[in-house]
Amino acid sequence: VQHTAQQTTLTMSAFANLLPVLQPKEEDIQMMLSADVHIGTRNSDNQMKEYIWRRRNDGIHILNIGKTWEKLMLAARVIAAIENPEDVIAISARPYGMRAVLKYAHYTGAQCISGRYTPGTFTNQITKQFREPRLLIVTDPRTDSQSVKESSYVGLPVIALCDSDSPLQYVDIAIPANNKGKLSIGLMYWMLAREVLRLRGTVSRHSDWEVPVDLFFYRDPEELKKAEEDKAAAALLAEEEAAAAPVYEAEGAAELLEPVLDDAAAPVATGFEGGFEEGAAAAAPGAADWGGDDAAAPAAAGW
Repeated sequence: VQHTAQQTTLTMSAFANLLPVLQPKEEDIQMMLSADVHIGTRNSDNQMKEYIWRRRNDGIHILNIGKTWEKLMLAARVIAAIENPEDVIAISARPYGMRAVLKYAHYTGAQCISGRYTPGTFTNQITKQFREPRLLIVTDPRTDSQSVKESSYVGLPVIALCDSDSPLQYVDIAIPANNKGKLSIGLMYWMLAREVLRLRGTVSRHSDWEVPVDLFFYRDPEELKKAEEDKAAAALLAEEEAAAAPVYEAEGAAELLEPVLDDAAAPVATGFEGGFEEGAAAAAPGAADWGGDDAAAPAAAGW
């Protein structure tokens, strides 16, 4: 907690050179800290030293979130300055960033390449995938090194999410951030897309963006499959319970009431309504007089 408070204090004091409209809210800083955007690696590149705040006792480098926000705003202003949004390409060969670049391209109108990058996409005009963008956004300069290298051949500016050990060769705008965590990558692309839309005037700064940040996070296929299986099992169990419960429909109720109606129609049942003696006499007329002669009981003559 003390470390987080110190980082927040240092961060808030690092925005003095930013315009008031571009300064972050406390919620933005808390989200970045919660997503571990400031957590680097044990190694560090010499060109990344200016973006590293300190090193923990366990050897992990801590990035300066103030610099992260400044470079994020700079990158958003560069992207918003391009007239055609399709001239921007977001690339991620890292699985944790594939969903993020797809969502970023969807909401900002840019293009994206998720997965393996085909060599020659920017340099070989014969290939079907040949493209001529004006700006390139990469998730990791080391993983996406082929695209970064080709961008230097065609004079393509590069914006990259750079960790403490990322090489900065051919990178024009380095956004210091954790580019190995799925939460950090998703949050950075979400913030970048939100700021680009704000600069374009599509989204208001006075209200929250309606798109949740969860859409930019990587989802494990095994977890999704397990969730679908659990949902299907729950639905099947509910159907079985509904089938096992007794349901009295109109026809079923009539069948259940038939024995009761038959008993009501029997003569003995009518005898109970008029008294036991009258019912017995009506049911057995020969038994009305126990002391009568044999003529009074014709049924006994048959014996």
